[in-house]
Amino acid sequence: MGAEFAFKFFLLYLLLVMCVDGKGGARDDSQSEGMHGEPVHVHDHPSSHMDHMDHSLLVFFTLNDLKVGRTMPVYFPKKDPSKSPRLLPREDANSIPFSYEKFPYLLQFFSFSNGSPQAIAMEDTLRECEIKPIKGEVKFCATSLELMLDFVQGILGSESRFKVVSTTYLTESSILLQNYTILEVPKEVPAPKMVACHTMPYPYAVFYCHSQETKNKVFMVSLIGENGDRVEALAVCHLDTSQWSRNHVSFKVLGIEPGSSDVCHFFPEDNLVYVPMPTMSNNLINVM
Repeated sequence: MGAEFAFKFFLLYLLLVMCVDGKGGARDDSQSEGMHGEPVHVHDHPSSHMDHMDHSLLVFFTLNDLKVGRTMPVYFPKKDPSKSPRLLPREDANSIPFSYEKFPYLLQFFSFSNGSPQAIAMEDTLRECEIKPIKGEVKFCATSLELMLDFVQGILGSESRFKVVSTTYLTESSILLQNYTILEVPKEVPAPKMVACHTMPYPYAVFYCHSQETKNKVFMVSLIGENGDRVEALAVCHLDTSQWSRNHVSFKVLGIEPGSSDVCHFFPEDNLVYVPMPTMSNNLINVM
């Protein structure tokens, strides 16, 4: 009994930390209508527009923006890794229901009050994980490392070798939003297939992983902030957005329509992209 209580208390503390920090992670889920927005360029938008925009939406841009010297405002959430939830072992994760149908039980299990910020975050995650994928998309919410790797291998191939790429903060800073300038020619990561995994707000670590049949490009972008912060940022560009919801926030931020343009976005540090390891034939374009 005491061990179960301690476990629940620890999970509650972790979720409280996530709720204070914000949304607990970003996703580029093309069915989500409000999680992300395209990059907003200072020279393209009046200051009044910027003042009224949710700063966490400042992660989107287009391929045309990937030029040396281009400056844009970017929001990079900062979290203390020591306070972030960890993936549970498969056995532990499988012992806890992960279904919206079991939401009332989960509220009781984690001792959350219905309507509390923690309960709302957990409910949103469960609903998001059960939304039907868009055409050409395969999605899965991984509650353990083993389940995540099983999904990745199912997409990239059970015998394939793969690597993980992510954003790296090269300097310590508490500044979340500032203007960043592209320092070098962005380096494209060969990605004939890719799986993107995004952290979700939940009492323990949950990753929303998905892959799309449409063509995507993966880049590592060297950025310098106006205060000197350095970031080696992971960016993904979706070249076909024709199947995305018209209400996807990226279209609203960029002022475009579904299918009219590619959509790119930066990843926060705790989000991951899995790509196949380059073979000798394409190693020349492997710029990692």
